[in-house]
Amino acid sequence: MPSPSLSWPGCSRCWNPAVRVGWVATAREMLLAERGSVLRGIAALEREFAGIAEAASAGGTDDEHDPEGATLAFERQHTAALLEQAREQLVAVDAALARLAAGRYGVCDRCGQPIGEDRLAARPAALTCVRCAAR
Repeated sequence: MPSPSLSWPGCSRCWNPAVRVGWVATAREMLLAERGSVLRGIAALEREFAGIAEAASAGGTDDEHDPEGATLAFERQHTAALLEQAREQLVAVDAALARLAAGRYGVCDRCGQPIGEDRLAARPAALTCVRCAAR
């Protein structure tokens, strides 16, 4: 699904309150869509983790010598790491929603310049502009 277009709220035309309200609504829509996606990912990973834990507790499983390759322990750790990353992303999206509500969304935390439309479309919870992120 294509991302909605965002124009930086600091541009001269965006000081128009009607444009600003539209920009905030679009940003909020993007962030809420990202949040929903992350929550669905977390739910799927939690189901996967529960399945792995159930398989590990089943009798007759050889966690150390799995003939198929990856051990249950590896799968469990891999899924746990993915779950942790997803939970961190949820925290980041929630923080971005808070910045949006406070009027600070889209402003680089390091240099104070606009983060940029393309970066926000790709990474809605971005804290820094491309230049600062590359440092």
